[in-house]
Amino acid sequence: MAGAQRGTGTNQEAVRRHNLGTLLRHVHDASELSRADLTGRMGLNRSTIAGLVGELDTLGLIEHASPATERRGAGRPSAGVRIRDDGPYVVAVDLGVDQATVACVGLGGRVGQRASAPIPEETEAWQVGATVAALIRQVVALSPADAPLLGIGVAVPGLVRRSDGLIRHAPNLNWHDVSFGSIVLAALALDVPIALGNDADLGALSEHRRGAAQKIDDLVFLSGNVGVGAGVITGGHRLEGVAGYAGEVGHLCHAPGGIPCHCGSRGCWETVVGAHAIAQALRVPVDQAARLGATLDEMTTPARELRPIATELGRGLAAVVNIFNPSVVILGGCFRPLFRLCRAEVTAGLAERALRPANEAVRLTLPGLETDSVLLGAAEMAMEPVFNDPVASLAAAVTDAPARLAG
Repeated sequence: MAGAQRGTGTNQEAVRRHNLGTLLRHVHDASELSRADLTGRMGLNRSTIAGLVGELDTLGLIEHASPATERRGAGRPSAGVRIRDDGPYVVAVDLGVDQATVACVGLGGRVGQRASAPIPEETEAWQVGATVAALIRQVVALSPADAPLLGIGVAVPGLVRRSDGLIRHAPNLNWHDVSFGSIVLAALALDVPIALGNDADLGALSEHRRGAAQKIDDLVFLSGNVGVGAGVITGGHRLEGVAGYAGEVGHLCHAPGGIPCHCGSRGCWETVVGAHAIAQALRVPVDQAARLGATLDEMTTPARELRPIATELGRGLAAVVNIFNPSVVILGGCFRPLFRLCRAEVTAGLAERALRPANEAVRLTLPGLETDSVLLGAAEMAMEPVFNDPVASLAAAVTDAPARLAG
């Protein structure tokens, strides 16, 4: 995370805005902090912190909180600062293969109104865009009328080009080179910043910021749905690759000569452990595969048919652990309930093929944000501009979004 800066002369305004964003991010991550905490974290004097807090308060981003009851040393307790409940928000979209979930998310990670809708198989991108736009209208209509809408973040199960958000390839949606952000904005008839990212990458981002991997700089978030993908953070930085396509571990060759994959290859890992494989094992119709997470959540003991899949999940994880050497692997999507039910099989499969030193260093765990990891990651992505420059971000925000979307 960027620290505070000092500057004089022509760069003084840029430094001030940087420090505003840095302070806002600290409060966003913690939801509430004392001014003394902010002084220590940013390395600025008390009067400078007070000025920054006052400006963010005037901008409607934070508010004063009652002083903490616990304090260090003598003297009065330091005044608190917290995110406003009625302040700016973003719209987060978790675009799955068969369902889209949309929610309003405020600073501090507070999830407000949410709505979901099914996506029928083989639906065209413009039809999905219309569905997502309708969900956005629905949740924004129930938000405070005067709260600024900062932007929209969309998580996608596919390859998203970092430079412009173009969906190059989403095999389980059968999309190629789709400008989904433009489709959604056209359906909304609204000019608002929109950002797109890979679902596993965004799951890793949110779990790193406020989930099971806080203060952990080497982690993998494994998203297991119809497809399988990994979001990787190493040394505290997201591993993206030259164009943003890193982490497609579901297409590692796991079963040479195996069944065909949507990507065009055969025997990919996701064909063995993904939702379609789980559905087939449980004799669930394939068209219900993307909703298997809820079915697995209802199980208190594992079905016998799940154990071989859990073992193959662990064996495939060995390749991930050997390559990235993370300290934590977070199992999301269908893998979350599968790991809860079949922990022994997953860990045994991992131990069977992982290098011993890498296996000894890693811990498998469930998402701290439960089923909202990807959704909150999309929100974090959409919020990024306000931490870079709160003043400019608010100037570009839509302040009457409910009225404009209703028209």
